[in-house]
Amino acid sequence: MSTTQSERLRALLEPLVVTAGLELEEVTLSASGRRRQLLVVVDSEEGVQLDAVAEISRTLSQALDASDVMGETEYVLEVTSPGTDRPLTEPRHFRRNTGRLVKLALRERGELVARIMAVDETGLDLEVPGVKGRKPKPARADFAEIAKARVEVEFTRRDGSDADVDADVDADADVDGDSDNDETTEEA
Repeated sequence: MSTTQSERLRALLEPLVVTAGLELEEVTLSASGRRRQLLVVVDSEEGVQLDAVAEISRTLSQALDASDVMGETEYVLEVTSPGTDRPLTEPRHFRRNTGRLVKLALRERGELVARIMAVDETGLDLEVPGVKGRKPKPARADFAEIAKARVEVEFTRRDGSDADVDADVDADADVDGDSDNDETTEEA
């Protein structure tokens, strides 16, 4: 997708997403056979419910149909929330994952797997899990030293908490209807 088209898409879609009380995380246009696929990733501090994804999908589809930003070629619009595998790149991504285990690639210290305990303006307060019966240890990582970060999916927690299954793993495994990877797809 050209920079100009990307900017036009973002300029059209972002105000609609913000009006719906969501944040526009990503807009990606890719070729899929003879058609194109427009992927729009939205999020919010509280997560994104399936109903909200469906509603914003309809709103974005109508706006795209009314504009010339996609041209005449057919496309498929896919609106989704970020999955657990998305990179954590913004302070808000880390705040939303407080309490979760993350894998950090640190510029000077290598890899670190730790639980996010708190997030402030400059970085993360972490807890490094204890190994072989040892107690967890506190750690600190400043945003400036984090090269890459992702959530580590936990199926069981060994610390005795009642969080035995990570409900964010898969929309199909979601038992309460609140998946972190809700999505809808519309064809235009």
